[in-house]
Amino acid sequence: MDAEVSKPDPGRMIILIVDDDVKLCGLVADYLHTMGYGTEQAHAGAQGLQMALSKEYDAVILDVMMPGMDGFEVLKNLRRKSDVPVLMLTARLRAVIRRASGTGKKYIETGTGDLVFGDLQICKSSRTVRMGNETVSLTPVEYDLLMLLADASGRVLTRDHLLNAFAGRSYDIFDRSVDVHISSLRKKLKEDPRNQKFIRTVRTAGYMFSYPGDPA
Repeated sequence: MDAEVSKPDPGRMIILIVDDDVKLCGLVADYLHTMGYGTEQAHAGAQGLQMALSKEYDAVILDVMMPGMDGFEVLKNLRRKSDVPVLMLTARLRAVIRRASGTGKKYIETGTGDLVFGDLQICKSSRTVRMGNETVSLTPVEYDLLMLLADASGRVLTRDHLLNAFAGRSYDIFDRSVDVHISSLRKKLKEDPRNQKFIRTVRTAGYMFSYPGDPA
């Protein structure tokens, strides 16, 4: 098969993904692109080895189980001539990626619980949000609203549901202020009011987080 190559910006780190599962390769590449990396793909062990030896990559993601030349054999041959960092694509990492794909979700949930929707990345551990290569500055209320909506991606959350979720917290949030916070959140995510990419208003019902490609 022909190798698949992204079109990275000059100076961006390039990672080679070697896996015979084309769909999984695409999911891994999508995730890496949101982190600012460029990627190239090979869908056979021998092809991946040839690419890894013919070009300087910043890292290689290598599947263990491949027909013909498996990941361990590729790594053994690669180490004879290169010390490029290699991450073995193990069953646990494959399961995490496939879980996002198998449920019909159009986003990736990483092993740390972070959520990635295309260019939008929500990091739970640090309570930070990134859009592409830029950090989005959110208030605690805005972050928690975004997290609630994103965790329920594809489902409508009513104002009452959102208010109840904030019950007992030290936030001064009430019925109409939900709309104000949502409006501010949309602006910071650079939402087009006429084409809401992430946070949709469902008339008389509430709000729904919807990433392009999710079922409405």
